[in-house]
Amino acid sequence: MNDQYELYCLADPLFYDTLDGSRGGHPDFPLASREVPDGWTHQATDTWMHYAPAEGTVPPQGWKIHVSACVEDSERAMEAVWDYCVPRDIPFKFLRSRPVMTMLNSKAAARGSSGKLVTIYPLDDSQLELTLKELDILLRGVRGPYILSDLRYGEGPLFVRYGGFVPRHCTGGNGELVLALEDGDGNLVPDVRGPSFSLPSWVTLPAFLEPHLAARNAVTTAGLPYEIESVIQFSNGGGVYLGRDARTDRRVVLKEARPYAGLDTMDRDAVTRLAHERDMLERLSGLDAVPALVDYFTLGDHHFLVQEFVDGNPLQRLLVQKYPLTRASCGPRELADYTAWVLDVLPKVRAAVESLHGRGVVFGDLHPNNILVTAEGRMVLIDYEVATLAENRERATLGHPAFAAPRDRHGLETDAYALACLCIGLFAPQLMIMQMLDRGKAAQLAGLIKEAFPVPPEVIDDAVRTITGTEPVTSRPAPRPGHDAWPEVRDSMVRAILASATPDRDDRLFPGDPAQFEPGGGLTFAHGAAGVLYALDAAGAGRLPEHEEWLRRRARDLERGARIGFYDGLHGVAHVLDLIGHRQDALDIVDRCLREKWELLDTGLFGGLAGIGLNLFHLARTTGERALSDTALRAAGICADRLGGPDDVPELSGGTGPRAGLMYGSAGSALLFLHAYEHTGDAALLEHAAVALRQDLRRCRTTQDGTLQVDQGWRTLPYLDEGSVGIGLVLARYLAHRDDEGFAAALDACRLVTRGRFFVQPGLFTGRAGMIAALGGGLGPFPDGPGTDLAEQIRGLAWHALSHGDGLAFPGDQLLRLSMDFATGTAGVLFAMSTALNDRPVFLPFIQPPGGAGAMATASPAHEPAERSHPDESPKEV
Repeated sequence: MNDQYELYCLADPLFYDTLDGSRGGHPDFPLASREVPDGWTHQATDTWMHYAPAEGTVPPQGWKIHVSACVEDSERAMEAVWDYCVPRDIPFKFLRSRPVMTMLNSKAAARGSSGKLVTIYPLDDSQLELTLKELDILLRGVRGPYILSDLRYGEGPLFVRYGGFVPRHCTGGNGELVLALEDGDGNLVPDVRGPSFSLPSWVTLPAFLEPHLAARNAVTTAGLPYEIESVIQFSNGGGVYLGRDARTDRRVVLKEARPYAGLDTMDRDAVTRLAHERDMLERLSGLDAVPALVDYFTLGDHHFLVQEFVDGNPLQRLLVQKYPLTRASCGPRELADYTAWVLDVLPKVRAAVESLHGRGVVFGDLHPNNILVTAEGRMVLIDYEVATLAENRERATLGHPAFAAPRDRHGLETDAYALACLCIGLFAPQLMIMQMLDRGKAAQLAGLIKEAFPVPPEVIDDAVRTITGTEPVTSRPAPRPGHDAWPEVRDSMVRAILASATPDRDDRLFPGDPAQFEPGGGLTFAHGAAGVLYALDAAGAGRLPEHEEWLRRRARDLERGARIGFYDGLHGVAHVLDLIGHRQDALDIVDRCLREKWELLDTGLFGGLAGIGLNLFHLARTTGERALSDTALRAAGICADRLGGPDDVPELSGGTGPRAGLMYGSAGSALLFLHAYEHTGDAALLEHAAVALRQDLRRCRTTQDGTLQVDQGWRTLPYLDEGSVGIGLVLARYLAHRDDEGFAAALDACRLVTRGRFFVQPGLFTGRAGMIAALGGGLGPFPDGPGTDLAEQIRGLAWHALSHGDGLAFPGDQLLRLSMDFATGTAGVLFAMSTALNDRPVFLPFIQPPGGAGAMATASPAHEPAERSHPDESPKEV
């Protein structure tokens, strides 16, 4: 799980939000309220409190000092740094609160950056050396986790790394902007921040640090009776390794725990939990459902537990392989076979859990990834870090949020709750997590499961009773997509969106994905106010002067540092302001963007040159200003220069290479080339579009059900943003200009993904709403007839629909909180349904058919309601 999502869950039970010292009952560290020293500046962010001398000059890069500390020693460490740095005019920053510190050092936190409590920015190497020597004395006795990205200084809490002091960016190996350093020749190169210490090739390690590097390299695994063969997984608490016992030649699993790292909600570190797991395995020794304990030892200050290797598959992996509703070819036989498999698995898991109960142990962390199934049918439960004794009636301090029992369950009741969630979750994967947002969701899912699968109703009903308790929880009924009338469903979503608005805040207007808390993110098309206003207008919600004024004001006042792309930045804001009648604001924003170094951006649609060029073509049409179209053609030319040939991309998408798809891949450039061709008639641009599309199709593969999906090696993606359905939209536009049998066949295979009946998330960019928007606006009809796929997808929104106040809302990415934004949340779902059900044409930006109708248009001076189409395009018949 992305640790940032968990961090943004701390402030509010319904929406992702920031911790600012007042939200969520989580105050800042006391040091954050200390008066800013005279002559110093202070800036607060989501996670850090920054301090620097007002007149000082901070170098752009150099050696940073990081201070690590455990919870008990954190305030002492921060105060010592403050008292040391302020008199010496050395800039520094520290984490703003204890919850932030715990979350950024949790088991799920990023391994490379975890453990950093304080960062200090020495001006040069001599100040670096002196500061380390003096702070090493002042911080003696402070304990903290090892910062994996850094070199440790001595044996205390001080670490160093060479890196950027101020944010600068360059294009990384995957074609996207990344944080940058200046190399020895003055070129910006990626500032690599991995989970191990490394030194840029042009930087020489200061001589006084050489003994510390030698001490680091002296710790090895030589001499252990175990040979490490491979890594099973890493977490911030340590690693899990597949190994071999040199004494017996038997395979074993080694679990590593780092001291003071991998904290849980009780601030217990990984070492404490691993020792607890050892004790539990000893108590459960001999049970068939429990791996045998082999050994326990320490290496350096890391602890290792060695246990039996169980040659089996996680139940989660089997679920992904077998789940039928994600396949376009799913039929009654597949549903019956899967149901039979689940009904065979569930009692075996229950028996395994009950065998632990017979020894007086509550497992406490039951979920599909902690259940191994062998080829012989043995069911083995793994990971006993949070297991408890039944007699103590405790609650686990760490676990999967979809299976975590409510606070009124204790002891054995928590395992019973998790077993019931497993029953529902095997038929509705991951959706039990929405119980946190709507306690009545289990009953709603039960109804959908019984409609979709031939499962005995009592199996599901018993699970629901266990989940809801003695007093069943019912949600306030909300209109059902695909069942109730579209105007009723639409108005219900509009009410939910408008009720969530916070016009008194400057950082965001509508709650959405945590990405909205990046600089300027609360304004953007993907995650901010611009996209929500676009969706509301497309749905016919009418004018919203107060919210429009919020967007205009914030766009005018936005400081430097905000992104300028279409979906992630100011070009998207300009696009929406133009469409709702504030053209001069839009042109002023674009003029500001064109003064930036926009040519250096990547070529993608989401935040790069393709989105900028497409927006400039749009504004050129609506304003008649040729200079805008000339600049759009310049953007297309840069994309063409960087394009290469059809085979000049890897066969896999993402990782260290560039991503495929509409938002981040070559399909975005292809869309820009097509618009440029439609503007100029230059056939060379059509050729560029064909090459770009072939690049993205190179990174697709045909799956077992005949669908074409983007291949990431470990998974395939059908989605709108970096999946095949987004590529399909551009293929359809290309085929409107030129026949191509290969592209036509690829389009059919891309279109086939919309026949999947289940998607883990509802959102527009990475969920079901994207399928609806593609079918409703641009993908075209199936060649074998009209079908019922669009109606089926709209009804399928019920899997994720949640009551919110007197409206209907949807969860965002990760399903942990509600979202109202365009890319991940309710506004995107509203927009997608509008493409299918509105009485006027609605399309994603730049996806409308050549010469066809668009979703929105420039408002009249009177700011009339939004029943209109683009002035330069004729309406489409409905």
